[in-house]
Amino acid sequence: MTIPALPQLPGPSVASPGFRLSKEHFMVAVPVAVVAALGGFLVSRYLSGRSCKKGMVNMSINKDSPKVVHSFDMEDIGTKAVYCRCWKSKKFPLCDGAHTKHNEETGDNVGPLIIKKKDV
Repeated sequence: MTIPALPQLPGPSVASPGFRLSKEHFMVAVPVAVVAALGGFLVSRYLSGRSCKKGMVNMSINKDSPKVVHSFDMEDIGTKAVYCRCWKSKKFPLCDGAHTKHNEETGDNVGPLIIKKKDV
């Protein structure tokens, strides 16, 4: 079975006076463009999903609280205290070194907050 050829429609001149876009070419170009756009969108969503998400840093600590706040008296600290800033510590708010793994996985450079008494 043969498919009869469709007549060519006059098209706009784009690159040269002899350029014409036939109905067949148009019917092929539109789905290709849609698939290419959809593919580009899906690839960009996949790649952006693999990177570190901006916004939320606290993924598990006191999620039922509207704000996570810890307070310490200077007298209770002793000579030195090391506090977590990556939100990954199992001993939060104290640092357990979890930032090392976080930095390796994300390329970040976060470290702990160290508070110590001044030598007199």
